[in-house]
Amino acid sequence: MSSENKKKLFIKTYGCQMNVYDSHKMADVMSTVGYELVDDYANADMTIVNTCHIREKATDKLYCELGRINKHNKKNNREMMIAVAGCVGQAEGDEIMRRAPYVNLVVGPQSYHQLPELIAKTSHKKSERIQLDFAADEKFDSLPAETTQSGSSVFLTIQEGCDKFCTFCVVPYTRGAEYSRPAADIIAEAKRMADNGAVEITLLGQNVNAYDDGKSRLTDLATKIAEINGIERIRYTTSHPRDMDDELIAAHGSIPELMPFLHLPVQSGSDNILQQMNRKHTAEFYLEIIAKLRKARPDIAFSSDFIVGFPGESDKDFEDTMKLVEQVNYAQCYSFKYSPRPGTPGALREDTVAEALKSERLAQLQALINRQQNEYNKKFVGKNVKVLLDRKGKYKNQIIGKTPYMQSVHLTTKLESFGNIVDVRITEMHANSLGGEIIDIKKDNIAA
Repeated sequence: MSSENKKKLFIKTYGCQMNVYDSHKMADVMSTVGYELVDDYANADMTIVNTCHIREKATDKLYCELGRINKHNKKNNREMMIAVAGCVGQAEGDEIMRRAPYVNLVVGPQSYHQLPELIAKTSHKKSERIQLDFAADEKFDSLPAETTQSGSSVFLTIQEGCDKFCTFCVVPYTRGAEYSRPAADIIAEAKRMADNGAVEITLLGQNVNAYDDGKSRLTDLATKIAEINGIERIRYTTSHPRDMDDELIAAHGSIPELMPFLHLPVQSGSDNILQQMNRKHTAEFYLEIIAKLRKARPDIAFSSDFIVGFPGESDKDFEDTMKLVEQVNYAQCYSFKYSPRPGTPGALREDTVAEALKSERLAQLQALINRQQNEYNKKFVGKNVKVLLDRKGKYKNQIIGKTPYMQSVHLTTKLESFGNIVDVRITEMHANSLGGEIIDIKKDNIAA
Protein backbone atom coordinates (compact mmCIF):
# COMPACT_ATOMS: atom_id res chain seq x y z
CA MET A 1 0.00 0.00 0.00
CA SER A 2 1.45 3.39 -0.98
CA SER A 3 2.01 6.05 1.65
CA GLU A 4 -0.67 8.21 0.04
CA ASN A 5 -3.32 5.53 0.61
CA LYS A 6 -2.38 4.69 4.18
CA LYS A 7 -4.45 5.89 7.09
CA LYS A 8 -2.76 8.05 9.72
CA LEU A 9 -2.33 6.84 13.33
CA PHE A 10 -1.24 8.92 16.32
CA ILE A 11 -0.38 7.27 19.67
CA LYS A 12 -0.05 9.28 22.88
CA THR A 13 1.89 7.31 25.50
CA TYR A 14 1.84 7.83 29.26
CA GLY A 15 3.79 5.96 31.92
CA CYS A 16 6.53 3.37 32.06
CA GLN A 17 8.88 1.82 29.50
CA MET A 18 6.47 -1.09 29.12
CA ASN A 19 3.84 1.33 27.86
CA VAL A 20 6.38 2.65 25.36
CA TYR A 21 6.97 -0.92 24.18
CA ASP A 22 3.20 -1.55 24.00
CA SER A 23 2.72 1.58 21.90
CA HIS A 24 5.31 0.36 19.41
CA LYS A 25 3.52 -2.98 19.24
CA MET A 26 0.16 -1.30 18.69
CA ALA A 27 1.73 0.59 15.79
CA ASP A 28 3.04 -2.74 14.45
CA VAL A 29 -0.44 -4.29 14.67
CA MET A 30 -2.09 -1.33 12.99
CA SER A 31 0.50 -1.23 10.19
CA THR A 32 -0.78 -4.64 9.06
CA VAL A 33 -4.12 -3.04 8.19
CA GLY A 34 -2.77 0.05 6.47
CA TYR A 35 -2.02 2.59 9.22
CA GLU A 36 1.19 4.62 9.48
CA LEU A 37 2.37 6.66 12.46
CA VAL A 38 2.22 10.45 12.53
CA ASP A 39 3.57 12.90 15.11
CA ASP A 40 0.28 14.47 16.24
CA TYR A 41 -3.46 14.00 16.00
CA ALA A 42 -4.12 17.07 13.83
CA ASN A 43 -4.52 15.00 10.67
CA ALA A 44 -4.80 11.51 12.12
CA ASP A 45 -7.56 9.10 11.17
CA MET A 46 -7.19 7.40 14.55
CA THR A 47 -5.70 8.34 17.91
CA ILE A 48 -4.81 5.86 20.64
CA VAL A 49 -4.21 7.19 24.17
CA ASN A 50 -2.08 4.56 25.93
CA THR A 51 -2.56 5.12 29.65
CA CYS A 52 -0.81 4.39 32.94
CA HIS A 53 -2.64 3.94 36.25
CA ILE A 54 0.29 3.84 38.68
CA ARG A 55 0.48 7.48 39.76
CA GLU A 56 -2.05 9.94 41.09
CA LYS A 57 -4.07 12.01 38.62
CA ALA A 58 -3.56 9.47 35.80
CA THR A 59 -7.30 9.51 35.15
CA ASP A 60 -7.42 13.32 35.17
CA LYS A 61 -4.65 13.44 32.57
CA LEU A 62 -6.58 11.02 30.39
CA TYR A 63 -9.79 13.07 30.38
CA CYS A 64 -7.86 16.28 29.72
CA GLU A 65 -6.21 14.65 26.70
CA LEU A 66 -9.49 13.19 25.46
CA GLY A 67 -11.16 16.59 25.86
CA ARG A 68 -8.48 18.29 23.75
CA ILE A 69 -8.82 15.69 21.00
CA ASN A 70 -12.62 15.91 20.99
CA LYS A 71 -12.52 19.71 20.91
CA HIS A 72 -10.14 19.56 17.93
CA ASN A 73 -12.43 17.14 16.11
CA LYS A 74 -15.50 19.32 16.67
CA LYS A 75 -13.71 22.51 15.65
CA ASN A 76 -12.46 20.92 12.42
CA ASN A 77 -15.60 18.83 11.77
CA ARG A 78 -13.53 15.64 11.77
CA GLU A 79 -14.51 12.03 12.47
CA MET A 80 -11.32 10.68 13.95
CA MET A 81 -11.55 7.31 15.72
CA ILE A 82 -10.46 7.54 19.38
CA ALA A 83 -9.27 4.56 21.40
CA VAL A 84 -8.11 4.35 25.02
CA ALA A 85 -5.58 1.62 25.77
CA GLY A 86 -3.51 0.60 28.78
CA CYS A 87 -4.10 0.35 32.49
CA VAL A 88 -6.62 3.15 33.01
CA GLY A 89 -8.69 1.61 30.25
CA GLN A 90 -8.46 -1.77 31.99
CA ALA A 91 -9.48 -0.34 35.36
CA GLU A 92 -12.12 2.17 34.27
CA GLY A 93 -13.49 1.07 30.91
CA ASP A 94 -17.17 1.63 31.69
CA GLU A 95 -16.49 4.97 33.39
CA ILE A 96 -14.53 6.17 30.35
CA MET A 97 -17.44 5.36 28.08
CA ARG A 98 -19.79 7.20 30.45
CA ARG A 99 -17.69 10.34 30.82
CA ALA A 100 -16.36 10.43 27.26
CA PRO A 101 -19.02 8.83 25.04
CA TYR A 102 -17.20 10.05 21.93
CA VAL A 103 -14.50 7.43 22.62
CA ASN A 104 -14.94 4.62 20.10
CA LEU A 105 -12.98 1.87 21.80
CA VAL A 106 -11.40 0.89 25.12
CA VAL A 107 -8.82 -1.89 25.06
CA GLY A 108 -6.79 -3.34 27.93
CA PRO A 109 -3.02 -3.96 27.89
CA GLN A 110 -3.48 -7.67 27.16
CA SER A 111 -5.96 -7.17 24.31
CA TYR A 112 -4.41 -4.62 21.95
CA HIS A 113 -3.39 -7.36 19.49
CA GLN A 114 -7.12 -7.48 18.63
CA LEU A 115 -7.25 -3.82 17.57
CA PRO A 116 -7.92 -4.39 13.84
CA GLU A 117 -10.78 -6.81 14.58
CA LEU A 118 -12.20 -4.58 17.31
CA ILE A 119 -12.13 -1.52 15.06
CA ALA A 120 -14.08 -3.41 12.40
CA LYS A 121 -16.68 -4.53 14.96
CA THR A 122 -17.00 -1.18 16.74
CA SER A 123 -18.88 0.43 13.87
CA HIS A 124 -21.46 -2.34 13.99
CA LYS A 125 -21.79 -3.46 17.62
CA LYS A 126 -21.64 -1.08 20.56
CA SER A 127 -21.02 -4.07 22.85
CA GLU A 128 -17.62 -4.50 21.22
CA ARG A 129 -16.41 -1.08 22.33
CA ILE A 130 -14.72 -2.44 25.46
CA GLN A 131 -12.22 -5.32 25.34
CA LEU A 132 -10.40 -6.15 28.59
CA ASP A 133 -9.31 -9.79 28.30
CA PHE A 134 -6.23 -11.01 30.24
CA ALA A 135 -4.81 -13.47 27.67
CA ALA A 136 -1.14 -12.42 27.67
CA ASP A 137 0.04 -15.58 25.90
CA GLU A 138 -2.51 -15.06 23.12
CA LYS A 139 -1.40 -11.45 22.74
CA PHE A 140 2.28 -12.20 22.22
CA ASP A 141 1.49 -15.09 19.88
CA SER A 142 -0.58 -12.74 17.71
CA LEU A 143 1.78 -9.78 17.44
CA PRO A 144 3.57 -9.29 14.09
CA ALA A 145 7.30 -10.00 13.96
CA GLU A 146 8.03 -6.75 12.12
CA THR A 147 8.47 -3.74 14.36
CA THR A 148 8.32 0.04 14.13
CA GLN A 149 10.75 0.24 17.06
CA SER A 150 14.18 1.33 15.93
CA GLY A 151 17.25 3.03 17.30
CA SER A 152 20.35 2.01 19.18
CA SER A 153 18.61 1.69 22.57
CA VAL A 154 15.36 -0.33 22.61
CA PHE A 155 12.90 -1.98 25.00
CA LEU A 156 11.88 -5.64 24.95
CA THR A 157 9.06 -6.96 27.13
CA ILE A 158 9.82 -10.43 28.49
CA GLN A 159 7.38 -10.68 31.40
CA GLU A 160 4.03 -9.12 32.30
CA GLY A 161 1.74 -9.03 35.27
CA CYS A 162 2.35 -9.38 38.98
CA ASP A 163 1.55 -11.90 41.72
CA LYS A 164 2.96 -9.83 44.61
CA PHE A 165 -0.18 -7.79 45.46
CA CYS A 166 1.53 -4.88 47.23
CA THR A 167 -1.26 -3.02 49.00
CA PHE A 168 -0.54 0.29 47.24
CA CYS A 169 -0.35 -1.07 43.68
CA VAL A 170 -2.93 -1.59 40.91
CA VAL A 171 -0.73 -3.65 38.58
CA PRO A 172 -2.13 -7.11 39.51
CA TYR A 173 -5.60 -5.79 38.74
CA THR A 174 -4.74 -4.03 35.46
CA ARG A 175 -2.05 -6.33 34.02
CA GLY A 176 -3.13 -9.66 35.50
CA ALA A 177 -1.06 -12.56 36.83
CA GLU A 178 2.63 -13.00 36.06
CA TYR A 179 3.30 -14.35 32.59
CA SER A 180 6.74 -15.05 31.09
CA ARG A 181 7.15 -15.14 27.32
CA PRO A 182 8.94 -18.18 25.83
CA ALA A 183 12.69 -17.58 25.75
CA ALA A 184 12.94 -18.59 22.09
CA ASP A 185 10.48 -15.84 21.10
CA ILE A 186 12.41 -13.26 23.12
CA ILE A 187 15.76 -14.24 21.61
CA ALA A 188 14.27 -14.08 18.10
CA GLU A 189 12.90 -10.60 18.76
CA ALA A 190 16.23 -9.47 20.24
CA LYS A 191 18.00 -10.66 17.07
CA ARG A 192 15.58 -8.66 14.91
CA MET A 193 16.25 -5.62 17.06
CA ALA A 194 19.99 -6.07 16.63
CA ASP A 195 19.52 -6.37 12.87
CA ASN A 196 17.64 -3.04 13.01
CA GLY A 197 20.59 -1.36 14.72
CA ALA A 198 19.97 -1.95 18.43
CA VAL A 199 23.12 -1.80 20.54
CA GLU A 200 21.43 -1.71 23.94
CA ILE A 201 18.39 -3.76 24.96
CA THR A 202 16.41 -3.13 28.14
CA LEU A 203 14.40 -6.18 29.20
CA LEU A 204 11.04 -5.18 30.67
CA GLY A 205 8.59 -6.69 33.12
CA GLN A 206 6.45 -5.66 36.06
CA ASN A 207 8.63 -8.12 37.99
CA VAL A 208 11.25 -8.72 35.36
CA ASN A 209 13.59 -10.73 37.59
CA ALA A 210 10.73 -13.16 38.31
CA TYR A 211 11.01 -14.26 34.67
CA ASP A 212 10.61 -18.03 34.35
CA ASP A 213 9.17 -19.71 31.24
CA GLY A 214 9.71 -23.16 32.74
CA LYS A 215 13.03 -23.63 30.97
CA SER A 216 14.91 -20.36 31.32
CA ARG A 217 15.35 -17.68 33.98
CA LEU A 218 16.49 -14.08 33.55
CA THR A 219 20.17 -15.04 33.84
CA ASP A 220 19.75 -17.50 30.96
CA LEU A 221 18.15 -14.82 28.81
CA ALA A 222 20.88 -12.30 29.54
CA THR A 223 23.55 -14.87 28.67
CA LYS A 224 21.94 -15.67 25.31
CA ILE A 225 21.20 -12.07 24.38
CA ALA A 226 24.80 -11.14 25.17
CA GLU A 227 25.86 -13.58 22.46
CA ILE A 228 23.85 -11.78 19.74
CA ASN A 229 26.08 -9.94 17.30
CA GLY A 230 25.74 -6.18 17.77
CA ILE A 231 24.29 -6.22 21.29
CA GLU A 232 26.79 -4.58 23.60
CA ARG A 233 24.63 -3.49 26.52
CA ILE A 234 21.85 -5.24 28.45
CA ARG A 235 19.65 -3.77 31.19
CA TYR A 236 16.49 -4.95 32.92
CA THR A 237 13.71 -3.28 34.89
CA THR A 238 11.71 -3.34 37.13
CA SER A 239 12.98 -5.78 39.74
CA HIS A 240 11.61 -6.98 43.06
CA PRO A 241 14.09 -7.65 45.89
CA ARG A 242 12.51 -11.04 46.61
CA ASP A 243 13.40 -12.26 43.10
CA MET A 244 17.10 -11.31 43.15
CA ASP A 245 18.48 -14.86 43.30
CA ASP A 246 22.18 -15.67 43.72
CA GLU A 247 22.55 -16.73 40.08
CA LEU A 248 21.31 -13.36 38.82
CA ILE A 249 23.48 -11.51 41.31
CA ALA A 250 26.54 -13.45 40.12
CA ALA A 251 25.66 -12.65 36.49
CA HIS A 252 26.40 -8.99 37.18
CA GLY A 253 30.03 -9.97 37.69
CA SER A 254 30.29 -12.52 34.87
CA ILE A 255 28.37 -11.00 31.93
CA PRO A 256 30.20 -7.87 30.69
CA GLU A 257 27.22 -6.77 28.62
CA LEU A 258 25.04 -6.57 31.75
CA MET A 259 25.33 -2.94 32.72
CA PRO A 260 26.46 -1.92 36.24
CA PHE A 261 23.22 -0.15 37.08
CA LEU A 262 20.15 -1.63 38.72
CA HIS A 263 16.77 -0.15 39.56
CA LEU A 264 15.71 -2.08 42.68
CA PRO A 265 12.62 -0.55 44.34
CA VAL A 266 12.34 -0.87 48.11
CA GLN A 267 9.50 1.67 48.72
CA SER A 268 10.30 2.14 52.44
CA GLY A 269 13.11 1.55 54.92
CA SER A 270 10.71 0.68 57.72
CA ASP A 271 9.96 -2.98 58.41
CA ASN A 272 6.61 -1.93 59.82
CA ILE A 273 5.61 -0.12 56.62
CA LEU A 274 7.08 -2.84 54.41
CA GLN A 275 4.84 -5.32 56.19
CA GLN A 276 1.81 -3.05 55.77
CA MET A 277 2.67 -2.74 52.07
CA ASN A 278 2.82 -6.55 51.79
CA ARG A 279 6.34 -6.36 50.37
CA LYS A 280 7.29 -9.60 52.17
CA HIS A 281 10.89 -8.57 52.78
CA THR A 282 12.67 -6.55 55.43
CA ALA A 283 15.05 -3.60 55.17
CA GLU A 284 17.86 -5.89 56.30
CA PHE A 285 17.09 -8.37 53.50
CA TYR A 286 17.20 -5.53 50.98
CA LEU A 287 20.54 -4.28 52.28
CA GLU A 288 21.95 -7.80 52.08
CA ILE A 289 20.97 -7.97 48.39
CA ILE A 290 22.70 -4.62 47.79
CA ALA A 291 25.86 -5.90 49.52
CA LYS A 292 25.90 -9.10 47.44
CA LEU A 293 25.52 -7.14 44.20
CA ARG A 294 28.35 -4.79 45.15
CA LYS A 295 30.56 -7.77 45.91
CA ALA A 296 29.77 -9.28 42.50
CA ARG A 297 30.18 -5.95 40.64
CA PRO A 298 31.99 -3.35 42.78
CA ASP A 299 31.18 -0.41 40.47
CA ILE A 300 27.44 -1.11 40.31
CA ALA A 301 25.11 1.86 40.91
CA PHE A 302 21.58 1.71 42.24
CA SER A 303 18.30 3.54 41.94
CA SER A 304 15.06 2.87 43.78
CA ASP A 305 11.44 3.91 44.31
CA PHE A 306 10.19 5.36 47.58
CA ILE A 307 6.67 6.11 48.79
CA VAL A 308 6.35 8.52 51.69
CA GLY A 309 3.23 8.97 53.77
CA PHE A 310 1.83 5.47 53.40
CA PRO A 311 -1.10 5.06 55.85
CA GLY A 312 0.18 4.64 59.39
CA GLU A 313 3.71 5.91 58.63
CA SER A 314 5.15 7.33 61.86
CA ASP A 315 8.11 9.64 62.38
CA LYS A 316 10.17 6.57 63.30
CA ASP A 317 9.11 4.79 60.10
CA PHE A 318 10.20 7.77 58.03
CA GLU A 319 13.50 8.01 59.92
CA ASP A 320 14.13 4.35 59.03
CA THR A 321 13.64 5.21 55.35
CA MET A 322 16.11 8.07 55.57
CA LYS A 323 18.58 5.76 57.33
CA LEU A 324 18.31 3.15 54.56
CA VAL A 325 18.91 5.79 51.88
CA GLU A 326 22.02 6.92 53.75
CA GLN A 327 23.27 3.33 53.94
CA VAL A 328 22.75 2.48 50.27
CA ASN A 329 23.93 5.82 48.86
CA TYR A 330 21.94 5.83 45.61
CA ALA A 331 23.01 7.20 42.25
CA GLN A 332 19.42 8.32 41.58
CA CYS A 333 15.92 7.63 42.90
CA TYR A 334 12.23 8.22 42.30
CA SER A 335 10.14 9.32 45.25
CA PHE A 336 6.44 10.08 45.61
CA LYS A 337 3.79 10.93 48.13
CA TYR A 338 1.41 8.05 48.71
CA SER A 339 -1.84 8.39 46.81
CA PRO A 340 -4.60 5.80 47.19
CA ARG A 341 -5.35 3.83 44.04
CA PRO A 342 -8.99 2.71 43.77
CA GLY A 343 -9.44 -1.01 44.27
CA THR A 344 -6.27 -1.54 46.32
CA PRO A 345 -6.22 -2.51 50.02
CA GLY A 346 -4.25 0.61 50.88
CA ALA A 347 -7.10 2.78 49.65
CA LEU A 348 -9.33 1.35 52.41
CA ARG A 349 -7.02 2.46 55.22
CA GLU A 350 -8.29 5.20 57.50
CA ASP A 351 -5.01 5.97 59.29
CA THR A 352 -3.93 8.37 56.57
CA VAL A 353 -1.01 10.78 56.85
CA ALA A 354 -1.77 14.49 56.50
CA GLU A 355 -0.87 15.95 53.10
CA ALA A 356 1.26 18.67 54.70
CA LEU A 357 3.31 16.06 56.55
CA LYS A 358 3.64 13.97 53.38
CA SER A 359 5.00 17.03 51.56
CA GLU A 360 7.42 17.82 54.38
CA ARG A 361 8.78 14.26 54.44
CA LEU A 362 9.03 14.09 50.66
CA ALA A 363 11.04 17.32 50.62
CA GLN A 364 13.47 15.91 53.21
CA LEU A 365 13.87 12.65 51.32
CA GLN A 366 14.36 14.33 47.96
CA ALA A 367 16.95 16.69 49.42
CA LEU A 368 18.96 13.67 50.59
CA ILE A 369 18.52 11.83 47.30
CA ASN A 370 19.53 14.90 45.28
CA ARG A 371 22.65 15.35 47.40
CA GLN A 372 23.63 11.73 46.83
CA GLN A 373 23.02 12.01 43.09
CA ASN A 374 25.11 15.18 42.85
CA GLU A 375 27.94 13.59 44.84
CA TYR A 376 27.81 10.51 42.61
CA ASN A 377 27.87 12.50 39.36
CA LYS A 378 30.62 14.80 40.64
CA LYS A 379 32.98 11.81 40.85
CA PHE A 380 32.88 11.47 37.06
CA VAL A 381 34.15 14.96 36.24
CA GLY A 382 37.61 14.63 34.71
CA LYS A 383 37.20 10.91 34.01
CA ASN A 384 36.79 9.03 30.74
CA VAL A 385 33.54 7.09 30.35
CA LYS A 386 32.15 4.95 27.55
CA VAL A 387 28.94 6.57 26.28
CA LEU A 388 26.33 5.16 23.92
CA LEU A 389 25.21 7.96 21.59
CA ASP A 390 21.50 7.34 21.14
CA ARG A 391 19.54 10.54 20.45
CA LYS A 392 19.62 14.17 19.34
CA GLY A 393 19.55 16.98 21.86
CA LYS A 394 17.49 20.17 21.82
CA TYR A 395 20.25 22.36 20.43
CA LYS A 396 22.21 22.51 17.19
CA ASN A 397 24.93 19.84 16.95
CA GLN A 398 23.94 18.43 20.34
CA ILE A 399 23.91 14.66 20.88
CA ILE A 400 22.81 12.91 24.07
CA GLY A 401 24.35 9.65 25.19
CA LYS A 402 24.15 7.24 28.08
CA THR A 403 26.87 5.96 30.40
CA PRO A 404 26.88 2.38 31.71
CA TYR A 405 25.54 3.88 34.97
CA MET A 406 22.42 5.34 33.29
CA GLN A 407 23.60 8.96 33.35
CA SER A 408 22.68 11.19 30.41
CA VAL A 409 25.67 12.91 28.81
CA HIS A 410 25.27 15.99 26.61
CA LEU A 411 27.84 16.45 23.85
CA THR A 412 28.35 19.06 21.16
CA THR A 413 29.59 17.56 17.90
CA LYS A 414 28.83 17.66 14.18
CA LEU A 415 29.36 13.90 13.97
CA GLU A 416 26.05 12.05 13.53
CA SER A 417 27.43 8.92 15.16
CA PHE A 418 24.26 7.45 16.69
CA GLY A 419 24.62 3.84 17.76
CA ASN A 420 28.31 4.21 18.55
CA ILE A 421 29.81 3.68 21.98
CA VAL A 422 32.53 6.29 22.32
CA ASP A 423 35.11 7.41 24.85
CA VAL A 424 34.02 10.66 26.47
CA ARG A 425 35.89 12.92 28.85
CA ILE A 426 33.38 14.25 31.40
CA THR A 427 33.91 17.98 31.80
CA GLU A 428 30.93 19.11 33.85
CA MET A 429 27.97 17.95 35.88
CA HIS A 430 24.43 19.26 36.09
CA ALA A 431 21.48 18.42 38.31
CA ASN A 432 20.37 15.45 36.21
CA SER A 433 23.07 14.95 33.60
CA LEU A 434 26.73 15.25 32.66
CA GLY A 435 28.54 17.20 29.95
CA GLY A 436 31.57 15.98 28.06
CA GLU A 437 33.78 15.83 24.99
CA ILE A 438 34.29 12.91 22.63
CA ILE A 439 37.81 11.50 22.73
CA ASP A 440 37.58 8.65 20.22
CA ILE A 441 34.88 7.96 17.62
CA LYS A 442 36.27 4.60 16.48
CA LYS A 443 33.52 2.17 17.43
CA ASP A 444 35.47 -0.96 16.49
CA ASN A 445 38.03 -0.28 19.20
CA ILE A 446 35.50 0.23 21.96
CA ALA A 447 33.85 -2.32 24.24
CA ALA A 448 30.70 -1.64 26.20
